[in-house]
Amino acid sequence: MSAIGIDGLPCDKIDEEFIKQFRKWSATQAVIIGKGKNETLRLRAPSTTEASVRQMKAVINYAFARENIRRPARISPRPPSAVDHTPTYRSSISELAEMFTYCLTPAPPAGELWTVKQRINAKQQRASLLAFLRISVATWCRPDAVHDFSTAKCRAQWDPHSRAINLNQRSRAQTKKRRPTVVAPRQLIPILEQTDGFMVPVKNVRKPFEAMPRELQMPRERETGLKLIRRSIAQLARSRIGETQWQQGKIMLGHAEASTSDLYALPDPANLGLALEHFSITPGHIRTS
Repeated sequence: MSAIGIDGLPCDKIDEEFIKQFRKWSATQAVIIGKGKNETLRLRAPSTTEASVRQMKAVINYAFARENIRRPARISPRPPSAVDHTPTYRSSISELAEMFTYCLTPAPPAGELWTVKQRINAKQQRASLLAFLRISVATWCRPDAVHDFSTAKCRAQWDPHSRAINLNQRSRAQTKKRRPTVVAPRQLIPILEQTDGFMVPVKNVRKPFEAMPRELQMPRERETGLKLIRRSIAQLARSRIGETQWQQGKIMLGHAEASTSDLYALPDPANLGLALEHFSITPGHIRTS
């Protein structure tokens, strides 16, 4: 609160008028991205401001539940649908292939020459990004599910007998953002068999992922974040699957809950068959039938 010239403001003074002024102030605060020579500024997204409003409401209600204050929150955050900007950019098949090439056969920036050692180092540095791309393309899942995926038996996420990938690890309760069980494309199976533990060995690939669009000359301005792969595959698949069979796409995306019989039938090509038929990966490239 000190940032806007208010210190020690009681919770019962935080009302809709205050939130109105807070939104106006927040919109003027630039977001700093990167450090040093790579530092850039961008406008703060309305969704980021509303996330702060939701946090304020949660804190006030928590204090009320503990009887630390006399009344609950009197503010109403705007729903995500009113403030979110869903990126419209989608990658083509060729651009997705370029992403894999970027990881598998790194090339120096224009005007530079790399030694063999530099190329090897660059490939090693992009290994986690490559793993992220592979799982993202194969399962269409959200970035957080990609990072959580592991072949460790204790997590029960990979069943080689049924070729099933359970994106929701054992003991984790499903949330509104459902993590489905899907069939692994045959090209991914050898990679899964060679993996012991987390497929993506680092906690976050955001930094190497953000470096990739710059080199591949892809759009920025929040259009090419980590969800780009999921959105692009869904867009490409929908036109191939067709609207009458798009339920398969919804299940892959976690937007529709599969029934018990669907899970039993995972190895059957009739279940998610169209969704998996058109999009599969090899260790190096994406293939479309």
